[in-house]
Amino acid sequence: QVQLVESGGGLVQAGGSLRLSCEASGRAFSRYAMGWFRQAPGKEREFVAAISWSGGTTYSADSVKGRFTISRDNAKNTVYLQMSSLKPEDTAVYYCAAGQFTSGLTIAHVSTLDDYDYWGQGTQVTVSS
Repeated sequence: QVQLVESGGGLVQAGGSLRLSCEASGRAFSRYAMGWFRQAPGKEREFVAAISWSGGTTYSADSVKGRFTISRDNAKNTVYLQMSSLKPEDTAVYYCAAGQFTSGLTIAHVSTLDDYDYWGQGTQVTVSS
C-alpha cells in the first residue's frame, strides 16, 4: 500500500512559477514510476508528466513541454513538478500517481490513468491572468 500526499499548490499570476511536491509513504518508492495529472473543472483528468523508477527517463505532455519539469528524490520518497511560465489554462487540481509498470514504460502507458495503482488527493493550482 502506498499513500501519496501532494503539496505546493496555490494562487499565482500568469508567468509565475510553482513547485508541487508529492510525498509517498512506505519503503518501496523506488519501485514505482510516478506521474502527475491534472483536472480542470468540467474536464477529464489529463496527463501532465511522468518519471521512471530511477528518474533517468521523463515524459511530458506537449502542452507543458519546456515549462514543466518532473523530478524525484528516492531518498526522500518525493516526486516534484516544477512549473514555470504558468498560464491561466494550467488552472486545475493536480494529482500525483504511482504505478509499478512491470511491463515497462512507454508514453502510452504512463499517460494512461488506469495504469496507475495509487493516487493522491490532489492540490489546487490557480493561475490568474
